[in-house]
Amino acid sequence: QAQLMESGGGLVQPGGSLRLSCAASGFTFSLYTMNWYRQAPGKERELVATITTSGGSTNYADSVKGRFAVSRDNAKNTANLQMVSLKPEDTAVYYCNARHKVYPDRYTYWGQGTQVTVSS
Repeated sequence: QAQLMESGGGLVQPGGSLRLSCAASGFTFSLYTMNWYRQAPGKERELVATITTSGGSTNYADSVKGRFAVSRDNAKNTANLQMVSLKPEDTAVYYCNARHKVYPDRYTYWGQGTQVTVSS
C-alpha cells in the first residue's frame, strides 16, 4: 500500500527556517516525480516545488524561489523541503505528492499534510 508521511512542520518566527521531510513506502520511489504543495486557510492548494525522479531538475513557485530548496534521496525513499527566510504568508498545511513519471494520472499519492505556522 502506497504511503507518504510528512514531518517537520511547526511554529517558527518570521525569518526562521524549517525542514520538511516526506517518507515514502509501498511504491518504487525512484519512478515518481515528487512535489510539495501547500494550502492556506481559504485558499486553493498551490504547487510550491517539484523535483524530478533523478533529482536532476527542480522547479519552484515564484513566491518561494531563492528561499526554498527541494531534494530527494532515492536510496532512502525520502524527499525534503528546506525552507529559510520564512514569512507569515508561508503559513499553510504542506503536502508532499508523488506522481508517476509515465502514468501521472493513474499513479499519484498524497501525504496527510504537516502544518507550518510562521508567526511572531
